[in-house]
Amino acid sequence: MPAGGADQRCVEFLQWALPRLGLRWAGFRKVRRQVCRRLRRRLEELGLADLDAYREHLDAHPEEWAVLDAITPITISRFYRDVEVFLGLENEVLPALGASAVADGRDRVSAWSAGCASGEEAYTLALMWHETVAARFPTLRLEALATDADPTMVRRARQASYDASSLRELPARWRDDGFARRGGRYCLRAEHRELVTVRRHDLRDAPPAQPLDLVFCRNVAFTYLAAAGQRTALARLTAALRPGGALVIGLHESVPEPCPGLVPWPGARATFRRPG
Repeated sequence: MPAGGADQRCVEFLQWALPRLGLRWAGFRKVRRQVCRRLRRRLEELGLADLDAYREHLDAHPEEWAVLDAITPITISRFYRDVEVFLGLENEVLPALGASAVADGRDRVSAWSAGCASGEEAYTLALMWHETVAARFPTLRLEALATDADPTMVRRARQASYDASSLRELPARWRDDGFARRGGRYCLRAEHRELVTVRRHDLRDAPPAQPLDLVFCRNVAFTYLAAAGQRTALARLTAALRPGGALVIGLHESVPEPCPGLVPWPGARATFRRPG
């Protein structure tokens, strides 16, 4: 079958299957070829001829839906990804969260990186805290949780070992201070790793920890989940935030309307504040 025909058959399959998983086709349109490659590998593993046969396999083996659910998400993650978002955190959000914690007599700022992939987002926060925030709030410590539904991503996040391309947007001083070179890889130093706990968690489940000062939910829930799932995720994420806390979404994402309990954070891109 011509390549274009194969792509169309895969698109038709995804448009049929994704809603049954609580996911939306629009979020997968740009990454469909990567998903289709994974599907072809799965067909080879099962010895199936085509996607029609795979539909029949799904009907006959309902447990296969969990496998399909696991292979559909596409992960793109780098340190300091979307620099303008992290500059807003550094200059506006983290100082405000630190000041609020001190005023409340707390000893920590609690953060959650939901859908953390291989950990770059959470570890960027740890590096930022060490390099630019900690000295301003000597009585505070950062306590960050990083979670992902994919056990392979969880394992990589715990290893905290990266190739150079993952660090290309990171400030050079942070890279030099924060990593040790081992066999061509950049390994995050222990003082930064110990600020982050990595666990497995699916965003469609209840939040694993609260109350939180800061939640990252970027390029996951509001890209891939269907409308009902997005609304549920937003309600749960908002409820998990401490009054005055911040929710950070993807730079090109939007939260479902209406959005009660959240207002845009002035001076910080893709960031919302829970008033209080």
